[in-house]
Amino acid sequence: MREIGVCVSQVTDKLNMTQSTASQYLFILQRAGLIRTKRIGKYTYYKRDEEKISELAAYLNQKL
Repeated sequence: MREIGVCVSQVTDKLNMTQSTASQYLFILQRAGLIRTKRIGKYTYYKRDEEKISELAAYLNQKL
């Protein structure tokens, strides 16, 4: 299932936070373009966008 991504409950279990907090953080990351989402049935799966994360890292390395 990791190739599809993880659902909010997996994030909350791993990070020991509430579902609403995890959902807010995931929404922010999605708006920033750092994660992608895929809806399957009633669940939404989240996956890191490795290309965008690499671009951000390169930008930060250049500017700092």
